[in-house]
Amino acid sequence: MNSFSLADCTTVEAALSQLKDGAVVKAGGVDLLDRMKNGTDTPKRLVNIRNIQALRGIQSTPEGLTIGALTTLAEIADDPTIRSHYTVLADACGHAATPHIRNVATIGGNLLQELQCWYFRSAEFQCIRKGKEQCFAFSGLNQYHAIMDYGGCPSVAPSSGAVALLALNGTVELTSAKGKRTVAIKDFYVQPDANPSRFHVMAPDELLTAIHIPKPAAGTRSAYQKYGEKESHDWAIADAAIVLEMDGNICRSAVVAMGAASPVVRRSREAEAALTGKPITAETARAAGKAAMTGAMPLSLNGYKVQLFPVAIYRTILLAAGQMDRDPSAAG
Repeated sequence: MNSFSLADCTTVEAALSQLKDGAVVKAGGVDLLDRMKNGTDTPKRLVNIRNIQALRGIQSTPEGLTIGALTTLAEIADDPTIRSHYTVLADACGHAATPHIRNVATIGGNLLQELQCWYFRSAEFQCIRKGKEQCFAFSGLNQYHAIMDYGGCPSVAPSSGAVALLALNGTVELTSAKGKRTVAIKDFYVQPDANPSRFHVMAPDELLTAIHIPKPAAGTRSAYQKYGEKESHDWAIADAAIVLEMDGNICRSAVVAMGAASPVVRRSREAEAALTGKPITAETARAAGKAAMTGAMPLSLNGYKVQLFPVAIYRTILLAAGQMDRDPSAAG
């Protein structure tokens, strides 16, 4: 690991004043320290924001929910309001990583974590995401990579929290010395074909300070499940976040969000159309899962995802609707 200086900040203003000359923000540090150890990142200065109390906490209002960026995944998963009314987010945060990591990892860090592609994470491979011209995954080990919308880079979106927040129509608050701006989760991440070296739209002089979620409509039910090679604490190879706005047994509207399918978290409009205006049954849930694979283009080693995603979506739809228990084979 390279040598670096550390700026320990207790206010947002102090942290913003340190964001210069290539400084990198550290919160829980789970993902950052991994990247520093393997040589992917070599920052000269870390800006520690862990002790900024103003960035912690969960506030529920009649308009919705505001979550400080330093709120831990465990705190979100255990919050009774989130568990009751924003279940999909509690599920996503409560089944990320391990219990020890969830007590340290923050929701802001979860949203900002970088790719888990082993070629990108290795200092030995200079790939397209590092400003070079080659993607090694296309002809290499690509069993965990994207099956949709990948263009020149088939890395997958790593954040479970982002999948849930996309389903909830969430936004992030970005703060700089110039003020604050709000960006929808659907617009927060950058497709690699648009700019391979950018993962999100946050500028180097900005901090992610909060997450905002509008209050769900009456009759809304939701759920999240992820699937991995191991049944416990694994990276997702397929995950689904489902939000159903119900009128009796009829689905007024649906959101079907997927992670580990494409370079950025994505909604399946085809799956949503298969549910909207219909009762939630095993038949309609299966139809939605099948529709979600419209346009899938698996690589040489990940064709199994085309079979796995429909099952994940089918089971999570029925879980959200209260017609099926959580899948014991789901990861986390």
